[in-house]
Amino acid sequence: MGKIILAVGSKRGPKLNAVSEALKTFWAVLAPEAQFEVVGAEVESGVSHTPASREELMRGARQRAEALVRLGRESGAPWKYFVGLEGGLDVVHEGASPEEMLRHSGLKQNGHRRVFLESWAYVTDGAQGYYGRSGGIEIPEPLAHEVLENGIELSVAIDKFAGAVGIRDAQGAWGVLSNNFITRQEAFRVAVIAAFAPFYNARMYRTAPVGA
Repeated sequence: MGKIILAVGSKRGPKLNAVSEALKTFWAVLAPEAQFEVVGAEVESGVSHTPASREELMRGARQRAEALVRLGRESGAPWKYFVGLEGGLDVVHEGASPEEMLRHSGLKQNGHRRVFLESWAYVTDGAQGYYGRSGGIEIPEPLAHEVLENGIELSVAIDKFAGAVGIRDAQGAWGVLSNNFITRQEAFRVAVIAAFAPFYNARMYRTAPVGA
């Protein structure tokens, strides 16, 4: 089958390594006769520096992948799959009704706001595209306040919070918060495996009546 090239919308080590590690899990069922290569290209997400909702995270991941599709077509690059990765926050108002969430979007509600760090992936072959995400880890309220109310980029805020420098390109906020049991790379790895599922397990995703 030759070589299959996966383009990733970033040149950052944790993201590229996450895709490479994910491939080790499913390449044998995706295309067992092929060789794989992962390449990175910097593209814009089109969202804020720290997405603050699930919808924005999904949009950022998708728009990175779509930017790669355009770049590949313009340059004639032989890329087969396009991977957009986006990390950020998902704000949940525990026990709040949808109406309350709309009225108080992004604001603390009597101490019931919970903010989760999540990593999302969007994978497309240029025709079909699918999402995947990591789990979520709850972030401390002071850190959430720095990002959501003070507008500080998460990568800057987590460095200050942890008293370190360059955390984004190392273990990431995931590693800081989980005591390195889950790193940024690992979170993205899980998201990539999930996003690729309709490609390597296509039989389960074909449209068919239940019980057919």
